Amino acid sequence: MTLTQLNYFITIAETKSINKAAEKLYVSQPSLTSAVQELEKELGITLLNRSGRGVTLTNDGAEFLLYAKQLYGQYETILEKYRENGSLKKKFGVSAQHYSFAVKAFVDMAKEFDMSKYEFAIRETKTAEVISDVSTMKSEIGVLYLSEYNRKSLEKMLRLSGLEFHHLIDCHAYVYLWKNHPLAGESSISFSQLADYPCLAFEQGDNSSFYLAEEILSTNEYPKIIRANDRATMLNLMVGLNGYTLCSGIICGELNGNEFVAVPFQDDEENHNSVMEIGYIVRKNTIPGKAAKLYIAALKRYLGIRE
Repeated sequence: MTLTQLNYFITIAETKSINKAAEKLYVSQPSLTSAVQELEKELGITLLNRSGRGVTLTNDGAEFLLYAKQLYGQYETILEKYRENGSLKKKFGVSAQHYSFAVKAFVDMAKEFDMSKYEFAIRETKTAEVISDVSTMKSEIGVLYLSEYNRKSLEKMLRLSGLEFHHLIDCHAYVYLWKNHPLAGESSISFSQLADYPCLAFEQGDNSSFYLAEEILSTNEYPKIIRANDRATMLNLMVGLNGYTLCSGIICGELNGNEFVAVPFQDDEENHNSVMEIGYIVRKNTIPGKAAKLYIAALKRYLGIRE
């Protein structure tokens, strides 16, 4: 088994097509097919289901892909460390819940590189997909939060996915709304004050269990609730409908503008202001590359965390 074969197999799995993989790798289709067949013969398993509509991974292939990505990723890390002027285009991706500070840290990290030599990716996505992306090595780092509402369930998901959580900062909840919202001038806002306004929540797809929610108090009954799947839509709904969401209060004005404010959430006996423990997740027993280290440093710098 060679690193070239691993790279060929990973590229086929990502493109779901031998033709597209051959174009991307600048090799002939017969050479690519032959290399994968030799790999299958050596391993004694079938990696790909082939059909006229493309290729799909077998169960063995899906499992082998995880090991292949990990092994090839370590190879790329070694090249990154010892061959800074090499021609290999390096990859780095981040998957995160919808945090503007996670995007800001990504921007600061990317500025440190010659982006013509990297394939960068930043994915604002659902909680379950953040975990899945890091577990399958689609992204090297994930950013999410734990709280009393989701900790037990998410820690189990992370453990079963071979991931570990690294603490960054603890935050109390804030009410995030448009600066011209009727409640924007309050020193704090209680749950009862929000009853007349629509609560905005990020959609979590079919896995809509409360522990996957990006907002605290996800188990509460809201008289009015609207779900969105991206941050821009959420901000538009805040302006157009005087909507609000419950968040960490960490706002990046450089990216979100100065049209929005975060007001402390005032808890009561029934609605506790749960602490949001924000952190990042990575696969266990992996060596972070240069981009990962700079991204984590940018996160800490933006959040005011001293080393």
